[in-house]
Amino acid sequence: MFTHADRASDAALVEGLALGDHPAAAAFVRRFQGAVFGLSISITRDSALAEDVSQEVFLRAWRAAHTFDPRRASALTWLLTITRNAAIDAVRIRRGTPIDDEALERLVHDAHREPDPAVPILHRLEAERAIRRLRALAPEQARAVVLAVLGGCTAAEVGQHEGIPLGTAKTRIRSGLRRLRALMETEERHD
Repeated sequence: MFTHADRASDAALVEGLALGDHPAAAAFVRRFQGAVFGLSISITRDSALAEDVSQEVFLRAWRAAHTFDPRRASALTWLLTITRNAAIDAVRIRRGTPIDDEALERLVHDAHREPDPAVPILHRLEAERAIRRLRALAPEQARAVVLAVLGGCTAAEVGQHEGIPLGTAKTRIRSGLRRLRALMETEERHD
C-alpha cells in the first residue's frame, strides 16, 4: 500500500525521518533499500552481512537525519555515504587478519572494470559514477583510495602493499579523497 509519503521528494522524506513521521520513514526505507543493500553487498560480498549493514544504515540515517543538508548532497548520495562507511566498518570488524595481496589486487582491478549489466540500474549508475571518478584520479591515488576505502586497509597497510612510505600512502589517500569530493560536488552542482 502506497501512502502520500511515497510521492514526497527525497529531501522531504529525510525531513519526515528527522521529525519521527512513521509513514515518511517507511517510504524512505522503501525508496532506498535497494540502493543501500546493493552497495552493502558490493563492499561486504556477503548477503547476511549486507542485510545487517543495511539495517545499521537506516538506523544511522534516522539518528543523523536532522543534519542532512540538501544543498550539500542529494539524499541518495548522503545515504550511500553512510552505507559505504557502515559497510567498511563491518568489514573491518569482521576481518581478523589483513586481506592478502591477491585479494587486494582483485579489488583494485574490480573497481576499474566496467559494471555488470545484471546489477540493478540504480546501483549500476552509482557504480559507474564511482568508477568514472576513480578514473579521473592519478592511478596511484586511485589505487590508494580503493585499498583504503573499499579494501579497508589502513594507511600503513596501503604503504606496505604499494611499497611506499607511510607518509606517501597517507598523502595519496588524502589527496585522492579530496579530489573525489571535489568531483562529486561539481557533479551535484551540474545535476
